[in-house]
Amino acid sequence: MRLEGKTAFVTGGAGGIGLAIACEFAMAGAKVAIADIDKALLDKAVADHPDLGLVAVECDVSDREAVFAGVNAFAKAHGGVDILVNNAVFFHYEPLEGFDPDVASKMIDVGYKGAIWASQACIPHMRKAGGGSILNLSSVTVTQAFMNTAVYTSIKGAIDALTRQQAAELGGHGIRVNALAPGTVATPGTAKVIDEDGWRSRASKTLIGELPTAQDIAKAGLFLVSDDARCITGVTLKVDSGMTIKGP
Repeated sequence: MRLEGKTAFVTGGAGGIGLAIACEFAMAGAKVAIADIDKALLDKAVADHPDLGLVAVECDVSDREAVFAGVNAFAKAHGGVDILVNNAVFFHYEPLEGFDPDVASKMIDVGYKGAIWASQACIPHMRKAGGGSILNLSSVTVTQAFMNTAVYTSIKGAIDALTRQQAAELGGHGIRVNALAPGTVATPGTAKVIDEDGWRSRASKTLIGELPTAQDIAKAGLFLVSDDARCITGVTLKVDSGMTIKGP
């Protein structure tokens, strides 16, 4: 029970990596809010994990007022917010030259601005408690080029930079900030854009011959937000089965 007595707010928490993180934290003893724009998915996540006590928060992270309302309501009901996971993302793969401006704006609003709004909402609760932990979701695409991901990669590069700056600004308040950079992970979202050949190709590019799962990412996240990592802040941890360092 490494997070017993803690509270956590996970954006994009109704599915994929976000839900895996929320479940891992709940099993470690935390009271966890899963924030998502999709009410049906939220209801399903709560129903599928009845023993974990997940708290559904219907929220569009690109809406600053909605984020503050969701965070503050959860904090009031459960005694604060000790941990924030900035996981929400909207992704679209397309060559940069013809990228739709409205889609690009939505990606930035959800994946980057949403992380800022959620951080702003949670930081006062963490300061009041004397400390806390923020976990941002980055990507291996920041350091390794992939086709048609220029907008997504740029947002995740900004998340890396934000992680370092948050760590510098908040360390004096006892708040640690780190990021996870997952490799290719099978989720409902990635399944829409990667076929079987794509999965095999990606697995062959790792050092251990297999891709990480959402649970692998969640377990790494649990370590970073727990007291086991109390002297780790400002880092981006790759969980990619060695894909980004494999040579020719």
